[in-house]
Amino acid sequence: MTRSWRTHALDYTEGEKKDGSHKETRPGVETERKPPTLRFASAGAVEKAELGWKPRSFFAACLPEPSGRPAVLFSPRLASTRSRRACETRSRRRISGRLCFSCSAFVCALAFLGVDGDFVDITYVTSAVAKGAVCLDGSPPAYHLDRGFGSGVNSWLVHFEGGGWCSNVTTCLRRKRTRLGSSKEMAKQVAFSGILSNTPDYNPDFYNWNKVKVRYCDGSSFTGDVKQVDPATKLHYRGARVWQAVMEDLLAKGMNKADNALISGCSAGGLTSILHCDRFHDLFPVDAKVKCLSDAGFFINEKDVAGVEYIEAFFNDVVTTHCFFPQNEVKQIQTPLFILNAAYDSWQVRNILVPGFADPHGFRDDFLKALEEQGTSSTRGLFINSCFVHCQSEMQEIWFASGSPMLGNKTIADAVGDWFYDRSSFQKIGCPYPCDSTCHNRIYQDSSEA
Repeated sequence: MTRSWRTHALDYTEGEKKDGSHKETRPGVETERKPPTLRFASAGAVEKAELGWKPRSFFAACLPEPSGRPAVLFSPRLASTRSRRACETRSRRRISGRLCFSCSAFVCALAFLGVDGDFVDITYVTSAVAKGAVCLDGSPPAYHLDRGFGSGVNSWLVHFEGGGWCSNVTTCLRRKRTRLGSSKEMAKQVAFSGILSNTPDYNPDFYNWNKVKVRYCDGSSFTGDVKQVDPATKLHYRGARVWQAVMEDLLAKGMNKADNALISGCSAGGLTSILHCDRFHDLFPVDAKVKCLSDAGFFINEKDVAGVEYIEAFFNDVVTTHCFFPQNEVKQIQTPLFILNAAYDSWQVRNILVPGFADPHGFRDDFLKALEEQGTSSTRGLFINSCFVHCQSEMQEIWFASGSPMLGNKTIADAVGDWFYDRSSFQKIGCPYPCDSTCHNRIYQDSSEA
């Protein structure tokens, strides 16, 4: 499956400078913040961040042999799995018609991406196994923790990985043999970027926080809790226990002393941040500032173009196997919540509205109607742009860069930061497609790429 991305030119509006900087007025001070210019070598480099690129202590880049057209600098989709693994262990050898170079992960990241990056080791919560808090295959849950520093030492960002759901025994059995069902299959290191970046130029408000990426391995957005384990399949549906075990482990490592805390997540992880928002709030002292961010996690109960309630049936199977549409959960949440979503969410359009075929007609109206039904709490944040994309907080070029998506002359990073620190509220919905020229739309090559 090959994905390509189209980056539109930034449509400068009044008050915004041509160099990409813009002025911000904060209580008692006026500052000027200039998003960094990222030098992505190719669409493959963008894919690398979007796919949760997982380097080991060393990685290799496989370059296509010279041809009549420019070579793509790095694309994990261009090389087969066998070729990529061989690249990790061999240096400067020809593998499947490609020339492979190995170098330290840090040096390669700077050279290829042109941005600062950090690779964070995995932590296994082995103590959770005795509590029955395990992945689908019975292995221990895991996360990656990048310690905070300076003024952020007592601030915590807990970000939940996405990855869809399994809705029956067959799909869960398939899943348990992958990183989305077993910590045995997870990479030992992951790259932190976007909202997880530790560099102020790329993540101005959260760079020095304690940042956690919780790995997803239960297939139910951390909600399942089935006591019995089928001896035939040996599947464990224990997502809720995994969530609790990971939180207890983080609290013991200093999160219990947090002055600021934010739970976030992308896609199925964004749904996790909605479903566990108030529970997360209850973990902290009453004087702590605790909020929730859902990125592409507001899934609506939409019929497909044939009038069939496909996604409702799917989620009912998820509930039966291991849970509710977030549009029915959001209105119950008491903790301040920021909803970051594309009104033409590419996953929902292609998997709910028209499975296997993209036609977003009418979806935006239904999405906004479902959003309106949640009420207009003054503590809620909204960044609803009219882009065809899914997840926007993890990719550096979308989160905070010179060409990042904007609403009201603010990047996503600025909007979320201002909302969290109460510098200003942010509730904006973009105009219908295709008026937003700052979008980073996902372009599919064929109908099988949903």
